[in-house]
Amino acid sequence: MSHNSSDSGSSDPGSLAGQSRRTWALDLDGVIWTGTDAIPGAAEAVGLLLDAGQDVVFVTNNSFSTEAQQEEKLASFGIDAEGRVITSAMAGASLVQPGERIRILGGPGVHEAAGRRGVEVLGDADAGQPDAVLVGLDWDLSYDRLRVAVQAILGGARFIATNTDSTYPTERGLFPGAGAIVAAVATATGTTPTVAGKPEVPIAELVRTRFGDSGIMVGDRPDTDGLFARTLGYEFGLVFSGVTQRADLPTDPPADCVADDLLQLVQQTLSS
Repeated sequence: MSHNSSDSGSSDPGSLAGQSRRTWALDLDGVIWTGTDAIPGAAEAVGLLLDAGQDVVFVTNNSFSTEAQQEEKLASFGIDAEGRVITSAMAGASLVQPGERIRILGGPGVHEAAGRRGVEVLGDADAGQPDAVLVGLDWDLSYDRLRVAVQAILGGARFIATNTDSTYPTERGLFPGAGAIVAAVATATGTTPTVAGKPEVPIAELVRTRFGDSGIMVGDRPDTDGLFARTLGYEFGLVFSGVTQRADLPTDPPADCVADDLLQLVQQTLSS
């Protein structure tokens, strides 16, 4: 791992050393796995952090999967993540109030988060004007459902997006992400949504409320994970096991530390 400022852009390359208990916020795709394949050493890295008394939280913009589905996938890679997953669906649901009526363009994760929030979710055939429309990744998207959501926003409903990731990585390559659906709604309504997921404030507030104000955000994308680190007030650990590579340095925002993968980053940090 390099702490050299000419590589990472860090103004304080030794700032990760000598830290006591703090939070490690970990992205999933590109840090823990790529599609359905585990990144070597990721499970060992998480174990080292927990053994060292560090807090670990997995923060993902995937709004489609439920909390249990995310935990089960992590468990299949040897990682106990129960109660340690925060998604953009949870962040989106935090922007609606108990008792409000909403419409959803989104998958099971969005419906689960909204249900836990205590809102009334209108079905596709239900009449009535909702207070908000919550848009996320929706594999069952249809023109008619898109129309209903657009008309609700034109009628005065708040427009909330779980995230604006343009693509969604799968074992079959990149699929259209939530951002593609959000863009369609925004184009039709001429309305800019309130975005809940990384790198925005709503998901940062969920992390800070549950896991504290001091930590490091580890990810493979400066434009989401790096900016999210700044929103959190955490340091940014950039790993080269996903989208970004060493040839892309320096990044914007600059990383506080860089490593080939999570295990290397953890080992170097804990031994500092």
